[in-house]
Amino acid sequence: MSRTFTRLGKEITIAAKAGGPDPSGNARLRLLIQTARSENMPKDNVERAIKRAFEKDTSDYKEMVYEGYAPHGVAVLIEAATDNNQRTVANLRSYFNKFGGNLGTSGMLDFLFDRKCVFTIAPKEGVDLEELELELIDYGVEELFAEEDEIVIYAEFQNFGPIQKYLEENNFEIKSFKFERIPNDMKQLTDEEKEEVEKLLEKIEEDDDVTNVFHNME
Repeated sequence: MSRTFTRLGKEITIAAKAGGPDPSGNARLRLLIQTARSENMPKDNVERAIKRAFEKDTSDYKEMVYEGYAPHGVAVLIEAATDNNQRTVANLRSYFNKFGGNLGTSGMLDFLFDRKCVFTIAPKEGVDLEELELELIDYGVEELFAEEDEIVIYAEFQNFGPIQKYLEENNFEIKSFKFERIPNDMKQLTDEEKEEVEKLLEKIEEDDDVTNVFHNME
């Protein structure tokens, strides 16, 4: 949970820095605050994360993407929020080297991962799922399905603004929102090989600068 709060806090800080501290005028910040609520992140943590966007020590806080290969050819894409790119690169390179992988160059995995935005909303009485999907196709939605007591919506990441606007204007409860990078080609490994890769992934996820880690291990 603390890991989730740390990641969300960084994303809230970056969203506030980019679009201002007022959620009513900052769509991405508004979505992240709603996601924080659904994760039971304390309100004080959210407020601190917003304030942090305007403190001097976060003036150079930037979102970065790093790419590399784990053992056995597994592609790894890392999202980070850092104020010192050299430090982050050095740390990540040391993890890859230690666990038999290698950190690569930016853009080398663009062909392998599709970037999506994912909304989770509450079902709404009287709304037919098929009709909702047909309606949202015009807004760039690629997939919509029910999962337990929620509806999950996938779309190209750049379409999150129009979709958010539609959902809010039609009084849907947005429970959470995130950007995901989904691999279009998966690697099948043995259990022993998976263990090797998981050691590297765990080490990367422990780094304070890292916000998300994506891979194509099945």
